[in-house]
Amino acid sequence: MRQYLLSGMLACMSLSTFAQHVLTDQSLQKYVTAFNAADEEAVKNYVPNAQSQAWLSQNIPYFDSPDSVLTQLYYYRWWAFRKHLKQTPDGFIFTEFITPVKHAGKHNAISSALGHHVYEGRWLRNPQYIDEYISFWLYVDPRHTVQRFHSFSSWLADAVYQRYLVNRDESFVRKITPALAADYRRWESERQLPNQLFWQHDVKDAMEESISGGRKVKNVRPTINSYMYGNAKALAALGQLLKNDTLRETYLQKALQLKQLTQQTLWNEGDQFFEVKLENGTFANAREAIGFIPWYFNLPDDSPKYAAAWKQLGDTTGFQAPWGLTTAERRHPGFRTHGSGHGCEWDGPLWPFATTQTLKALSHFLTDYQHNKTVSRAQFFDELRRYADSHVMNGKLYLGEYQDEKNGEWLKGDDPRSKFYNHSGFADLIINDLIGLKPRSDDTLEIKPLLEEKRWDWFCLDRVPYHGKTLTILWDKTGKKYGKGKGFRVWADGKEVYHGKQLKAIQTRL
Repeated sequence: MRQYLLSGMLACMSLSTFAQHVLTDQSLQKYVTAFNAADEEAVKNYVPNAQSQAWLSQNIPYFDSPDSVLTQLYYYRWWAFRKHLKQTPDGFIFTEFITPVKHAGKHNAISSALGHHVYEGRWLRNPQYIDEYISFWLYVDPRHTVQRFHSFSSWLADAVYQRYLVNRDESFVRKITPALAADYRRWESERQLPNQLFWQHDVKDAMEESISGGRKVKNVRPTINSYMYGNAKALAALGQLLKNDTLRETYLQKALQLKQLTQQTLWNEGDQFFEVKLENGTFANAREAIGFIPWYFNLPDDSPKYAAAWKQLGDTTGFQAPWGLTTAERRHPGFRTHGSGHGCEWDGPLWPFATTQTLKALSHFLTDYQHNKTVSRAQFFDELRRYADSHVMNGKLYLGEYQDEKNGEWLKGDDPRSKFYNHSGFADLIINDLIGLKPRSDDTLEIKPLLEEKRWDWFCLDRVPYHGKTLTILWDKTGKKYGKGKGFRVWADGKEVYHGKQLKAIQTRL
């Protein structure tokens, strides 16, 4: 504990002694004051509302843009994420539901959105919270008679490695890599078929009452196979980092095999989409948002064949609906038929969990693929903006479980368990995707904005912890907004490391 407290103190010292910050605490204070005033604070965890501004100022990157909705939601999601931070005798964890639920494990912990939590939390300045949360699932949960980690599919190893690329804490990943590899082997023993693909119940994907699945059927799904591909790639990368050739080669081969099998088996040529295979070996013949998940991990080949799937994103008979992106294609006869409308269902309604996955997959498709003309950067922005717009109930900010695709009604209503539902991500989509900070293992700083230059005349992402430094990423078309000069500029610990006239993809040395 002392080590973590010291690292947190050093982080705060680094923050306070940094020569200049573009964004001050005044904007954060404005938002936090408003959020606190509107909240009855029925549950208080480690950081109560009264201390939320101080905690946020010490831990999160600051963001400023001409889009008041995106900026407000950026801070709201960090403020809500903080509500779920819980200190336990087993270390810090992040909860999913703000109130206790029966299907949770010890300390009300649930693993279904663990990957989202780690992706979001990798940008926190103090590493203690996410370190201990990861360790809880790898070391504490297995000691229980009734274990909860494998109650849901997980892309934890992938998230751990992506977090390592932000903080480069080699000692932490070195310590936990054996447990991550052991967990992968456990998934193989529990869910791998003789053909080497993985099966899963839809409820264990946290996606119950889907068109293609069921709570008891053992279907081969794009979800778990994509997750395991991402986990295998991460373990191979960790093997390379730790100079463990056996680990690297073992998991590189597993990743290559899963990539090949997923493309061969789960790509429905007729529908031009990755789809569920039923137990009898036939396709479910339903396009669902889970068919975009392979791009979350850059699994599909870069070819026009697979790129065709993204045509469905903007199709109003596909996934495009007035309030956001649906979890199943709207043209399907089974759309919105598997639930009452007020019990959990993944047959079409909007789920922030799925929206986060789809937007991350879309970001990778636009950034890392050449055959990507089926969608545009403008579509990414528009969908991110609609996702932000969806955080409302009765005219007030709200984050719940899932929504009607036509009018945005939260289908659980104002259920106490659903408030501040920590089952998705948002800040990471701003930092990593819209602004485009792409973490790497080397000392090259890479930024690939999905934001088009014509969209905004200015923005600033400030106080970003990265590779032991503090970054400021700024775009000011005229130089009048921030008074730091015209153009696209980046500072590391107050030293300018890049200056260009255009808002575009860059690489520079830290």
